[in-house]
Parts: sequence; structure tokens; C-alpha cells
Amino acid sequence: MVDYLYDGSFEGFLTCIYDHYYKEKASGIFSSENYQPSMLNLFIEVETDGEKASKVYTAIETKISPYDLQRIYRVFLSSIDNREALLLNYIRLGFKEGSKISLLHGNPYVSPVEKAEKKVTFEVHRLFGLLRFSVLESGILYAVIDPDHDILEFLADHFSDRYKNDPFIIHDQRRNKALVAQSGQWYITDFTEKTLPRLSKNEKEYRALWKEYFQSIAIKERTNPRCQKNFMPVRYWKHLTEI
Repeated sequence: MVDYLYDGSFEGFLTCIYDHYYKEKASGIFSSENYQPSMLNLFIEVETDGEKASKVYTAIETKISPYDLQRIYRVFLSSIDNREALLLNYIRLGFKEGSKISLLHGNPYVSPVEKAEKKVTFEVHRLFGLLRFSVLESGILYAVIDPDHDILEFLADHFSDRYKNDPFIIHDQRRNKALVAQSGQWYITDFTEKTLPRLSKNEKEYRALWKEYFQSIAIKERTNPRCQKNFMPVRYWKHLTEI
């Protein structure tokens, strides 16, 4: 058995799964960027192969289920430790059990993947409500996020549908990339604040009005900080206009 190192992409991960079945069994799959070599472990750097990745993608979709393919992709984009090892075990079990794997909630290979997927899904739904846009000089809407997981792609359809007539940028500050959308179409690209236009002249006024509205609708006697933090965790506050 050998450790497989890959380039960090989903296609690269699926290529490792292919080699696990058709070459040498993987003792682990790791991003080459974060791998710590050991004298006790052999490793191979796997070159991403689109054809191999496509075959594994199709095999998961047909032999396990389309639902589980989506689950695997969501967990792959999580920041969970050892996500590749968790997914390797899940996929191996899935090829044995088929679509019923998603019903094996107590299975030690299924449970951690379920929990990881819930964390990703929960953060996506939180940001549906906590995202705040500002208006740039060019008229483009701009929002900053710093999510735990790599979820830009999962925000795309929701906000593209809501803002079909308004071009917008959602900037993932932690990963230096952004979701750019216009007229219902979107793409994800590398992005830093150096390329960002300035805020519009009226933006400060809009922010002041929003803060005033937020304060005016609050009922002081019914303020519940603990409940507020449950629905709006403190780690998101730095990007909330009203806070």
C-alpha cells in the first residue's frame, strides 16, 4: 500500500480513487501541498487524469447514486480533517452496498461523512441570510465572506437567481477567490482586494441607514444575546453591516 499525493482538485482526488482500484491500494490520499513525508510510508505523486476521473465520477453516480455523488463533492469541499480518507472509506463501502449506503447512519464510515456534509450545508444556509452586499463605484454589488468551508459554488445558483439584473461579486477572503455573476450566469475566479473598485459615494449613507433600521426595530427588553449568537455566530459579525 502507498500514499497517493494529488494536486488538491476534485478531479485529482477521483484519479487517486481510480489508481486505488486499478493500480496499488491507497493507504491514504493527501494533497501534495500539505503532505508530511515519512520514512515509514511510501508515496506516489498522482497526475490528474480527466479520463480516469470521469470514469470514477460515472461509477459513483451509477453504482452508488447521484445523491451520494453530490454528498461526496460537498464533503470534498469541506475543511474537515482527513476528508480524503473519510471519502475513500465511504466510496469503497458505497461500491459494495450501493445506494443503501446513505441509510447506514450508524456505520463508522458513513457517520463522519454525514456529519461533515451537514456542516457544509448548514453554513451555506446561514450565508443565504447573513450575506451583505455593498455597492461599488461601478454599480456592481460586492460582498465579503470568510467561511469555514469552500462553499462559493453552493451560493452561486441562489444569488444568481435573486440578482438576475444586478452584477455581483462574492469574495471568499480566506481562499482569495470570488464568485462573479451577471444576468444569471456565473463563474469562480482568483480574486484579491487589490483588483477591487472603490465603494460608491452613497454606500456609507446606505450603511448608516441600515444600522439605524436594525437598531430601531429591536426591542431592548427582549434582547437575547445567546439566541442572537446561535443564529448569527460571532465569527460572521465582522462582515455584517448592522453589527
